[in-house]
Amino acid sequence: MPQRTYQPNKRKRAKTHGFLTRSKTPSGRKTILRRARKGRAKLAV
Repeated sequence: MPQRTYQPNKRKRAKTHGFLTRSKTPSGRKTILRRARKGRAKLAV
């Protein structure tokens, strides 16, 4: 059986999709803004 695709790891998840990481790039800030406008409870991981 091949290895499953999703191997959870909190640190990796936060470093890749976290709020601070998103805030660093223009496109990431757009992402956060979009989610805020939509009314998401969680804007990032």
